[in-house]
Amino acid sequence: MCQWEGTKDNHGFDNLLNMGARVTRVFRNYNLENRVHRELSKDKPRAAPRHAVKLPSTASSLEEVDSLNQKNAPLLDHLRSVYVESRDPAPAAAEVLKDVTAGKEQRRLLKFSVPASPLGLVELTDVPIGKLTIAEALKAMGSHQHQPQTWSPEKIAQEYSLDLKETKALLEFFVPFKVEIIPPKTKKAKEIKAA
Repeated sequence: MCQWEGTKDNHGFDNLLNMGARVTRVFRNYNLENRVHRELSKDKPRAAPRHAVKLPSTASSLEEVDSLNQKNAPLLDHLRSVYVESRDPAPAAAEVLKDVTAGKEQRRLLKFSVPASPLGLVELTDVPIGKLTIAEALKAMGSHQHQPQTWSPEKIAQEYSLDLKETKALLEFFVPFKVEIIPPKTKKAKEIKAA
């Protein structure tokens, strides 16, 4: 047990710290005056020369400002020749917009659906032409993945009333999940058996 552990004020520990501070102060202040004189007697480093700046003369700068403020006749003529016309959207686009907002769009019956009651979803019976449900999209992509000759993009587009370009993009950029079981390299590896 140290002498300062049992005391209430730890005076011995304070004395030990004060003694260490005194020792460092002695070394820090040793030969201080000579070190200061040596630093002051050194030549001061010279500053790097400044880069010469070429200032424009006031007469030429005034000419440049005047040339910028003058009107350029050929440019103004070109600007006057520009004419912009604004027209309302085509009436066909307005009719399509009215059909969509009125709810009179053509719809098709579902080819494939998931039972909705256990999932808490509303069961759909039909979708707009050119649209797919998630279940139909997964079924179509899976069919194409397993049998690409029979389920070609043309057949999928015809079956689900889709645009052929969009169907090709769907099959190219979206792939359903694949489950691959990689067999172990050795026969001694542990295998998971069905219970």
